[in-house]
Amino acid sequence: MIGRYRNPYLTVEWSRPPAGATCEPLTLITADDAVAGGWLYARGGEDTVVCLMHPRANFSRHYLVPGLVERGFAVFCENSRWLGNDSTLIHERALLDVAAGLKAMRERYDRVVLCGNSGGGSLFTFYLDQALAPEGERLVENAAGPLDLNRFEMPAADAMIYLAAHAGEGHFLLHSIDASVQDESDPVSADPALDPYDPANGFREPPEESRYAPEFLQRYRAAQRARIERIDAEARRRLERRRGAARRWRESGAPGDRREAIATRFLVVYRTDADPRSVDLSLDPSDRDYGSLWGRRPDWINYGPVGFARVVSPEAWLSTWSGLSSRAELVRTGARMTLSCLHVAYTADNAIHPSDAETIVSSLGSRDVERVTLRADHYGFPEEAGREPAAAALGDWLRRRG
Repeated sequence: MIGRYRNPYLTVEWSRPPAGATCEPLTLITADDAVAGGWLYARGGEDTVVCLMHPRANFSRHYLVPGLVERGFAVFCENSRWLGNDSTLIHERALLDVAAGLKAMRERYDRVVLCGNSGGGSLFTFYLDQALAPEGERLVENAAGPLDLNRFEMPAADAMIYLAAHAGEGHFLLHSIDASVQDESDPVSADPALDPYDPANGFREPPEESRYAPEFLQRYRAAQRARIERIDAEARRRLERRRGAARRWRESGAPGDRREAIATRFLVVYRTDADPRSVDLSLDPSDRDYGSLWGRRPDWINYGPVGFARVVSPEAWLSTWSGLSSRAELVRTGARMTLSCLHVAYTADNAIHPSDAETIVSSLGSRDVERVTLRADHYGFPEEAGREPAAAALGDWLRRRG
């Protein structure tokens, strides 16, 4: 088995239900008439609720729920309108899903705390960047077209927690995309001089560990950026083709232009499991083991069907997965995150590395940042080293910040 987990669909879920809690399912109608789902866990009498959400992952049974409920906090788990599917995910619209959840929690609790786990960290920070913006200074458009966020109610939160959070999905992909791809239509095309899984460049199959020369890494990182730039340009070309057809349709009413204006030409992005840090543990050193988030043989997984941003619309690419164009990046949004916050890092994380954690903390505008490190992987395994201590750390911090 090259996968890291026996059942990857259960990695975020609890192993035991919250004792003595009720679960209230909520249907959230967003301000733009989409639907998000929520699950509120509580025993009754709580004055603080901790909110968890991810742009597309299922957080309905998040592993933090039992530990936080047992420590006297309500927990609200929300799934976005894009549950399980990021092919058309527009982060700017996902902010309206967050707003709907916060509005519902504001009506029930005195204190509302956001907990950004994994992709939830960049999502919630983007939300706060817009919610806390001066009047009239929110975004008015996104890659898909006009979207004036100044028109919507976006309730603020009282505090922020980062748990194994990354600095942005685009930031993650910028470091993991395979720079050696020469032809975007060919899943096996490769420039040998840039192939991270070519022994000539320092790769070794496990149990040996790879070692990359600084010169190769410098060229590789530059080529990763260049590939993102090329995909960005193609995404914009496809968008402009549709928009041009829409302009012609409005003028002529021709059926062909109407069809062209509607048709979405999806991007197929091959080979996105190629971060040298996955196989060279001397880079960005931590307690992690060999392999990537996906599994123990990234050199194989990189060529398979599993991976981030595999099939995406041009809008979703630019809004979510481009490390150069996405606005959901902490280096862009962190300055307005001035709330008191707790940052919890898992030191054996195969997805979030020490430099990523430093990027997050250094990007925040908050002057009140407390940090905790725990020796666990991205999903808090083993539980006794990650999940249980994480719940304890969050509970302690929330009580002290009462």
